Amino acid sequence: MEQTTIDNEYVSKLLKNKFEGEILRIYEPDGILTIEFKKEILLSLVKFIKQHEIKIDFLTDICGIHYPYHTQAELGVIYHLHSFSNNFRIRLKTFFSDNNPEIDSLTSIYKSANWQERETFDFYGIRFKGHPNLVRILNDETMKYHPLLKQYHLEDTTRTDKDDAMFGR
Repeated sequence: MEQTTIDNEYVSKLLKNKFEGEILRIYEPDGILTIEFKKEILLSLVKFIKQHEIKIDFLTDICGIHYPYHTQAELGVIYHLHSFSNNFRIRLKTFFSDNNPEIDSLTSIYKSANWQERETFDFYGIRFKGHPNLVRILNDETMKYHPLLKQYHLEDTTRTDKDDAMFGR
């Protein structure tokens, strides 16, 4: 019996065939297979790559992202996953409107998603459907905003005591 080599080419073909029409883009920045997909297939996609011979058995990271000028795709979630047995990494990305910042929780598949989803909620306001305890984890619970959304000025534009020439501008 011939053994399958788990590599970017094999996994990208497999996922294209399995999730035809649901995968929006496949590319390989820095050699890491990156899949952009419709958020509705998150659970089935992650369950598939965990149970398939790819054996994605470790959720390395979840992070939010905010592109305020990308109409109907302002917010996103990026997942980094790893297969220790196959020494294979994959990055999953999905984007959605900030009018409904909600996506399924991965806590039923990876227990480590619990803290990571809470952190993403805390900083970006992205709600994870099905999360067992989606509350702020690092910021004060009385905060009425999510600090990593790019809707706040980085500098105080009212200051007159700054000389931009001193800052290379």
